[in-house]
Amino acid sequence: MLVEQIMNATPHTLTKDSTIRDAMTLMREQKIRHIPIITTNREVIGVVTQRDLKEALPSSLEPDEREHLLDVAVERFMIKNPIMAHPLDTVEDLALTFYDTKVGCLPVISNGELVGIVTTTDLLYTYVELTGAHQPGSKIEIRIEDVPGTLAGITQIMANTNTNVQSVLVYPDELSENHRVLSIRVQTVNPIELIEALLKEGYDVLGPRYPGVEF
Repeated sequence: MLVEQIMNATPHTLTKDSTIRDAMTLMREQKIRHIPIITTNREVIGVVTQRDLKEALPSSLEPDEREHLLDVAVERFMIKNPIMAHPLDTVEDLALTFYDTKVGCLPVISNGELVGIVTTTDLLYTYVELTGAHQPGSKIEIRIEDVPGTLAGITQIMANTNTNVQSVLVYPDELSENHRVLSIRVQTVNPIELIEALLKEGYDVLGPRYPGVEF
Protein backbone atom coordinates (compact mmCIF):
# COMPACT_ATOMS: atom_id res chain seq x y z
CA MET A 1 0.00 0.00 0.00
CA LEU A 2 1.23 3.49 -0.89
CA VAL A 3 1.04 6.85 0.85
CA GLU A 4 -1.18 8.25 -1.91
CA GLN A 5 -3.83 5.67 -0.96
CA ILE A 6 -4.15 6.83 2.65
CA MET A 7 -3.21 10.53 2.59
CA ASN A 8 -5.59 13.47 2.73
CA ALA A 9 -5.31 14.90 -0.79
CA THR A 10 -7.03 18.19 0.09
CA PRO A 11 -5.17 19.45 3.16
CA HIS A 12 -5.99 22.78 4.76
CA THR A 13 -3.05 25.18 4.49
CA LEU A 14 -1.85 28.61 5.56
CA THR A 15 0.92 30.95 4.43
CA LYS A 16 3.82 32.23 6.51
CA ASP A 17 2.01 35.55 7.01
CA SER A 18 -1.08 33.91 8.48
CA THR A 19 -1.46 34.55 12.19
CA ILE A 20 -1.64 32.27 15.17
CA ARG A 21 -5.28 33.32 15.43
CA ASP A 22 -5.82 32.07 11.86
CA ALA A 23 -4.19 28.75 12.69
CA MET A 24 -6.20 28.25 15.87
CA THR A 25 -9.44 29.09 14.09
CA LEU A 26 -8.68 26.69 11.22
CA MET A 27 -7.76 23.87 13.59
CA ARG A 28 -10.90 24.37 15.65
CA GLU A 29 -13.27 24.62 12.69
CA GLN A 30 -11.77 21.73 10.71
CA LYS A 31 -10.92 19.56 13.73
CA ILE A 32 -7.28 19.15 12.67
CA ARG A 33 -3.97 19.32 14.54
CA HIS A 34 -1.45 19.95 11.75
CA ILE A 35 -1.32 22.67 9.09
CA PRO A 36 1.25 22.82 6.26
CA ILE A 37 2.59 26.32 5.63
CA ILE A 38 3.04 26.92 1.90
CA THR A 39 4.08 29.54 -0.64
CA THR A 40 1.91 30.75 -3.51
CA ASN A 41 3.51 27.96 -5.59
CA ARG A 42 2.38 25.35 -3.02
CA GLU A 43 5.94 24.77 -1.87
CA VAL A 44 6.02 23.61 1.74
CA ILE A 45 8.15 25.84 3.97
CA GLY A 46 6.92 24.63 7.33
CA VAL A 47 4.29 22.95 9.47
CA VAL A 48 2.44 24.34 12.46
CA THR A 49 0.92 21.94 14.97
CA GLN A 50 -1.50 22.17 17.84
CA ARG A 51 1.43 21.61 20.20
CA ASP A 52 3.30 24.55 18.65
CA LEU A 53 0.33 26.81 19.33
CA LYS A 54 0.03 25.64 22.93
CA GLU A 55 3.71 26.38 23.48
CA ALA A 56 3.32 29.79 21.83
CA LEU A 57 0.38 30.65 24.09
CA PRO A 58 1.14 29.29 27.58
CA SER A 59 -1.64 29.56 30.14
CA SER A 60 0.55 31.84 32.26
CA LEU A 61 0.21 34.71 29.76
CA GLU A 62 -1.63 37.86 30.74
CA PRO A 63 -4.73 38.57 28.59
CA ASP A 64 -3.09 41.48 26.75
CA GLU A 65 0.04 39.41 26.04
CA ARG A 66 -2.07 36.59 24.68
CA GLU A 67 -4.06 38.95 22.48
CA HIS A 68 -0.83 40.36 21.07
CA LEU A 69 0.59 36.92 20.26
CA LEU A 70 -2.59 35.85 18.51
CA ASP A 71 -1.73 38.34 15.77
CA VAL A 72 1.88 37.18 15.36
CA ALA A 73 2.67 35.38 12.08
CA VAL A 74 2.87 31.57 12.24
CA GLU A 75 6.28 31.78 10.58
CA ARG A 76 7.70 32.59 14.01
CA PHE A 77 6.50 29.34 15.58
CA MET A 78 6.23 26.88 12.69
CA ILE A 79 8.50 23.87 12.22
CA LYS A 80 10.84 24.85 9.39
CA ASN A 81 12.15 22.33 6.83
CA PRO A 82 9.77 19.56 7.94
CA ILE A 83 10.28 15.92 7.02
CA MET A 84 8.16 15.09 3.99
CA ALA A 85 6.78 12.07 2.17
CA HIS A 86 6.16 11.22 -1.48
CA PRO A 87 2.88 9.76 -2.79
CA LEU A 88 4.69 6.61 -3.94
CA ASP A 89 6.37 5.91 -0.60
CA THR A 90 5.15 2.69 0.97
CA VAL A 91 3.09 2.63 4.14
CA GLU A 92 5.86 0.56 5.74
CA ASP A 93 8.40 3.31 5.02
CA LEU A 94 5.92 5.86 6.36
CA ALA A 95 5.47 3.91 9.59
CA LEU A 96 9.25 3.66 10.02
CA THR A 97 9.61 7.42 9.56
CA PHE A 98 6.96 8.09 12.20
CA TYR A 99 8.64 5.56 14.49
CA ASP A 100 12.12 7.05 14.08
CA THR A 101 11.24 10.75 14.16
CA LYS A 102 8.23 10.84 16.53
CA VAL A 103 6.53 13.45 14.31
CA GLY A 104 2.75 13.49 14.05
CA CYS A 105 2.35 14.29 10.35
CA LEU A 106 4.19 14.45 7.05
CA PRO A 107 3.36 16.79 4.18
CA VAL A 108 3.23 14.80 0.94
CA ILE A 109 5.18 16.36 -1.91
CA SER A 110 5.29 15.67 -5.65
CA ASN A 111 7.34 17.76 -8.10
CA GLY A 112 8.05 20.23 -5.32
CA GLU A 113 4.38 20.92 -4.59
CA LEU A 114 2.13 19.93 -1.72
CA VAL A 115 -0.30 17.21 -2.84
CA GLY A 116 -1.47 15.91 0.52
CA ILE A 117 -0.81 15.31 4.18
CA VAL A 118 -0.61 12.06 6.12
CA THR A 119 -0.81 11.72 9.90
CA THR A 120 -0.27 9.05 12.51
CA THR A 121 -4.06 8.83 12.77
CA ASP A 122 -4.25 7.98 9.05
CA LEU A 123 -1.69 5.25 9.64
CA LEU A 124 -3.66 3.89 12.59
CA TYR A 125 -6.86 3.72 10.53
CA THR A 126 -4.91 1.92 7.80
CA TYR A 127 -3.59 -0.62 10.30
CA VAL A 128 -7.12 -1.31 11.55
CA GLU A 129 -8.39 -1.81 8.00
CA LEU A 130 -5.47 -3.98 6.91
CA THR A 131 -5.79 -6.27 9.92
CA GLY A 132 -9.58 -6.46 9.67
CA ALA A 133 -9.89 -5.43 13.31
CA HIS A 134 -12.97 -3.34 12.46
CA GLN A 135 -14.82 -6.42 11.16
CA PRO A 136 -16.42 -9.28 13.13
CA GLY A 137 -13.90 -12.05 13.61
CA SER A 138 -11.38 -13.70 15.91
CA LYS A 139 -7.62 -13.62 16.32
CA ILE A 140 -5.61 -16.80 16.78
CA GLU A 141 -1.94 -16.77 17.76
CA ILE A 142 0.33 -19.73 17.01
CA ARG A 143 3.99 -20.23 17.91
CA ILE A 144 5.72 -21.68 14.85
CA GLU A 145 9.22 -22.76 13.89
CA ASP A 146 11.01 -20.24 11.70
CA VAL A 147 11.36 -22.62 8.75
CA PRO A 148 9.99 -22.54 5.19
CA GLY A 149 6.66 -24.24 4.58
CA THR A 150 5.15 -23.86 8.04
CA LEU A 151 2.45 -21.47 6.89
CA ALA A 152 1.37 -23.86 4.12
CA GLY A 153 0.37 -26.51 6.64
CA ILE A 154 -1.68 -24.03 8.64
CA THR A 155 -3.49 -22.68 5.59
CA GLN A 156 -4.40 -26.24 4.59
CA ILE A 157 -6.03 -26.78 7.98
CA MET A 158 -7.92 -23.51 7.54
CA ALA A 159 -9.14 -24.68 4.15
CA ASN A 160 -10.28 -27.98 5.65
CA THR A 161 -12.31 -26.13 8.29
CA ASN A 162 -13.74 -23.62 5.76
CA THR A 163 -12.12 -20.70 7.59
CA ASN A 164 -11.56 -17.43 5.75
CA VAL A 165 -8.52 -15.29 6.59
CA GLN A 166 -8.84 -11.55 7.21
CA SER A 167 -5.17 -10.84 7.91
CA VAL A 168 -1.87 -12.47 8.84
CA LEU A 169 0.90 -10.91 10.92
CA VAL A 170 4.20 -12.44 12.00
CA TYR A 171 6.31 -11.12 14.85
CA PRO A 172 9.32 -12.35 16.88
CA ASP A 173 8.84 -14.86 19.66
CA GLU A 174 10.22 -13.45 22.92
CA LEU A 175 11.03 -16.96 24.17
CA SER A 176 12.98 -18.30 21.20
CA GLU A 177 15.03 -16.86 18.34
CA ASN A 178 14.16 -19.93 16.27
CA HIS A 179 10.42 -19.36 16.46
CA ARG A 180 7.91 -16.74 15.37
CA VAL A 181 4.41 -15.93 16.55
CA LEU A 182 1.83 -16.09 13.79
CA SER A 183 -1.19 -13.87 14.43
CA ILE A 184 -4.10 -14.79 12.16
CA ARG A 185 -7.40 -12.92 12.14
CA VAL A 186 -10.17 -15.16 10.84
CA GLN A 187 -13.69 -14.40 9.67
CA THR A 188 -15.54 -16.21 12.41
CA VAL A 189 -16.52 -15.33 15.96
CA ASN A 190 -16.29 -18.99 16.98
CA PRO A 191 -12.89 -20.40 15.93
CA ILE A 192 -13.02 -23.44 18.24
CA GLU A 193 -13.17 -25.94 15.36
CA LEU A 194 -10.07 -24.39 13.80
CA ILE A 195 -8.22 -24.28 17.12
CA GLU A 196 -9.00 -27.93 17.82
CA ALA A 197 -7.81 -28.90 14.32
CA LEU A 198 -4.55 -26.99 14.82
CA LEU A 199 -3.98 -28.60 18.21
CA LYS A 200 -4.68 -32.04 16.76
CA GLU A 201 -1.91 -31.50 14.21
CA GLY A 202 0.50 -30.50 16.96
CA TYR A 203 0.58 -26.74 16.50
CA ASP A 204 1.39 -24.59 19.54
CA VAL A 205 -1.73 -22.44 19.78
CA LEU A 206 -1.21 -19.57 22.23
CA GLY A 207 -4.75 -18.25 22.21
CA PRO A 208 -7.52 -17.40 22.47
CA ARG A 209 -8.50 -19.85 25.19
CA TYR A 210 -12.00 -21.28 25.43
CA PRO A 211 -13.67 -23.44 28.10
CA GLY A 212 -13.41 -27.11 27.21
CA VAL A 213 -10.50 -26.65 24.78
CA GLU A 214 -7.27 -28.01 26.23
CA PHE A 215 -4.00 -26.40 25.13
